[in-house]
Amino acid sequence: MSLQRLRTFIEVYRHGSISAAARALDLSQPAVSQHVAGLEGTIGRSLFERRNQGVVPTAAAHELAKDLGDRLDAAEMALAAARVRSEELAGTIQIVGQSDFLSEFVTPHLLPLLDSGMLVRLHAAGPGQLEQLLLDGQCDLGISGFVVNDQRLRSEKLLRQRVLAVAAPAVVAEIEKAADLEAALQSQPLLAHTFERSLVDFWASRQAITVGTKPVAFMAHNLHALRTLAMSGYGWTVMPEYFCRSQIAEGRLRAISGPMEDPLMSYYLVWAPSALRNPRTASARQELIRSFHAMEPWGAAGEVNAASGAAELFG
Repeated sequence: MSLQRLRTFIEVYRHGSISAAARALDLSQPAVSQHVAGLEGTIGRSLFERRNQGVVPTAAAHELAKDLGDRLDAAEMALAAARVRSEELAGTIQIVGQSDFLSEFVTPHLLPLLDSGMLVRLHAAGPGQLEQLLLDGQCDLGISGFVVNDQRLRSEKLLRQRVLAVAAPAVVAEIEKAADLEAALQSQPLLAHTFERSLVDFWASRQAITVGTKPVAFMAHNLHALRTLAMSGYGWTVMPEYFCRSQIAEGRLRAISGPMEDPLMSYYLVWAPSALRNPRTASARQELIRSFHAMEPWGAAGEVNAASGAAELFG
């Protein structure tokens, strides 16, 4: 039973499509069909039912996929790591993620990749888009502020960041004078990342307070605009600490203290298993994990439970 046939089976099983598996494997559709047919002949059982919209795994396919588990991926990762030590890594690595996080936090971690001769390309995408770009092979690695539940992808936690409510020092001083934090916040203009106020509501829920239904005074699709307006002395907002740490240290912003500890949100490196067959992608993945894990992690208290809605934090 050839390794190539097993890899082809896994890709068809994960994608539910002969054509999608062919793209992932860089093979023709007839070649993929031949691999599947050869494997079916070897085990003597049908693995997929052909439908107009793709293929549906049979009971035999589910059993085989369960038996294989992640062992095939692990073996290919080991082979890719071995090739990394002997092959030229020059070429382009495509990384996708939330634009503010990529520009403000991830970029310094890319220096080892650039020094190794890789050409790095960053792409901005939110939930849904990120997964599809990885599955389609348009991007090699993704960095996500939410848990990716698609079983065709793999992920590893890179770091955690506190989520802070912030405003200009004068605004925070006014809020601190009030006896009621909720009322004080509602009296100030609200600056939000989306109309849904995801970060604001996330922070408020972890503080066990409400900030009412007052319309968002200013909404922008990137955190830069919120930070700039807040520093000017207008309103308050909520953002990850990486995006306001320097401004707080310089006295241009202050954190608003709530009754509870500030919550944490996690960031993950995401990839399609088939992408790691490329030594360059395997090397970039290893380097990013090493670089982020070398940082001092935050404690676990208050960490967001991604399964309960972390995917809504960054749209």
